[in-house]
Amino acid sequence: MKSTGIIRKVDDLGRIVLPIELRRTLGIGERDPLEIYVQEDLIVLRKSSLVCIFCGSDENVKDYMNKGVCESCRVSLQG
Repeated sequence: MKSTGIIRKVDDLGRIVLPIELRRTLGIGERDPLEIYVQEDLIVLRKSSLVCIFCGSDENVKDYMNKGVCESCRVSLQG
């Protein structure tokens, strides 16, 4: 694992801010889902697999301009 040298404090609600440099480098945008894993004494954040930006489903999701859209929402969007 590569250290970035960046240290952030946890706020009173348990949140941390991911620096913009990391978000840009890893392609993490606003409202992108992140998976949280625990490996021994480490907390690992990983960009989640493709989910629908409209309903949050992870079934039958296809990529459209780096965003996921499920089959049901694609049908709804077609009118």
